[in-house]
Amino acid sequence: MNHQTITVRRVMDASREEVFDAWLDAEGMREWMCPGPVTHCEATMDPRPGGRFRIVMHAPDMAIVNTGEFRVLDRPAKLQFTWASSRWGLEETLITIDLLPRETRCELVLTHERFPGDQSAAQLQGGWGRILNLLADHLPRPGAAL
Repeated sequence: MNHQTITVRRVMDASREEVFDAWLDAEGMREWMCPGPVTHCEATMDPRPGGRFRIVMHAPDMAIVNTGEFRVLDRPAKLQFTWASSRWGLEETLITIDLLPRETRCELVLTHERFPGDQSAAQLQGGWGRILNLLADHLPRPGAAL
């Protein structure tokens, strides 16, 4: 089977710890894991190596079920998890998130590997790009009142 890899990078105006923790916060994720026509999502997770997660993305005419297993949780530097989507017949893919220090901010590097060759790399890159933009907006602003 033909597989593809994409990489999406964003500098986040937050610490590596804040960005790392956001990926494991099911409640907060409901606000930002919303690519394309998705209006909201439901998330449940067991954030530990071997723990599972389930994210259901709701769009006006469909629900996309995404499931996976956490492989690496190395706070604050790296997360890695499998990702299977009902959009692709639940074929398992792999996502690695590296968080690199950039003074008071961090650079997030998301690599999505092994996704089906018949899927659009540009569309997937755009979806992850939108998710990362929403995540950046969700993160607390430096100096903001709590």
